[in-house]
Amino acid sequence: MTSLGNEVFVLREFSKQQVEVYDAVSCVLQRHITVDVMHDMHSFAVDVLSDYSITYGLAACAQCKCLYVSDWDNHSIHRAELSGSSAVTTWSVANLPAGLSVNRTRNVVVACSGGNKLQEYTSDGSLVREICLQAGVTSPCHAVQLSSGDYVVSQDTSPDVVSVVGVDGQVRHSYGQYRQSREFDVLQMKNPRGLAVTKNDDILVADFGNNRIVSMNSSLSSVQELALPVDDGIQQPSGLCLDQSRGRLYVGEYGGSRRVLVFENVKL
Repeated sequence: MTSLGNEVFVLREFSKQQVEVYDAVSCVLQRHITVDVMHDMHSFAVDVLSDYSITYGLAACAQCKCLYVSDWDNHSIHRAELSGSSAVTTWSVANLPAGLSVNRTRNVVVACSGGNKLQEYTSDGSLVREICLQAGVTSPCHAVQLSSGDYVVSQDTSPDVVSVVGVDGQVRHSYGQYRQSREFDVLQMKNPRGLAVTKNDDILVADFGNNRIVSMNSSLSSVQELALPVDDGIQQPSGLCLDQSRGRLYVGEYGGSRRVLVFENVKL
C-alpha cells in the first residue's frame, strides 16, 4: 500500500494482482492498474498480470510520477507511469523481492528476501548499491532508508526483529524482545512486516502477529504501541502508509475482512 497526491494504491492478495486506486479524500475506488508480466523481462504495456505471478510490495515516487511494484515470482520490479502515459518498464532484481520504498534521492529500495540483501535502484532500473545483510537479519520483509543513511529493516521470520543496519550490512540496533517503556510494556515482536518512517525518523511497524502498530525511535531505544481506535481491533496488519500532509495513517489488514483502515489526526 502506498499513496501519491490525492490517490491511494492498494494491492490485495488473491485479486489477480490488480492494484486498486482510491481517492484519498472520499476513499472511493476510482480505477485499477493491471500489469502484464513478460518473462523475457523487456518493456511491455499495461494489461493483465499473470494469475501465477505474485506481486508483493508497492511504492510511489512523487517526483517521477510513477508506481513501483515488486514481482516475487519473476524476481523483478515493474515501474508504471502515472502521468497519463500507459508505459510500463521492468528490470530484474535479486531473489524474492518483497517490500519497496522510495528514499530521499528518489531511488527505489528493494528488500530481497531470498537473497538476504537490500538493493537500491534509480528510477530507470540502474543499480546504485547492494547491501548484503550480515548476522542478525535474515529474509528481509521491508526496508526504509533513514535520514542518517542507515536502513530500518523488518523480518517476519524468527527471531522476529526490526533492525537498523548500515550500508555495510551490519546491524546498528535491533528490537524484538520484551522491553519496558514509560507508557507500555511492549511485548516481543511477532512477524513484523510493513514499515513507515516520519520526517523525524520515528518508525512505525505493522506487528502482524500481535495485531497492533508499534512506534519506535531511530535507535530503537524507545518503543510504544499506538492507541488506534478500532472497535474490533486491528487484524493482522501487514501494510502501512503514512500521509503526513494529511496527518493520516493507512493500515492494510491481512486477517479478518482484509480492510484498509484509515486513521485521521495521528499524533506521532
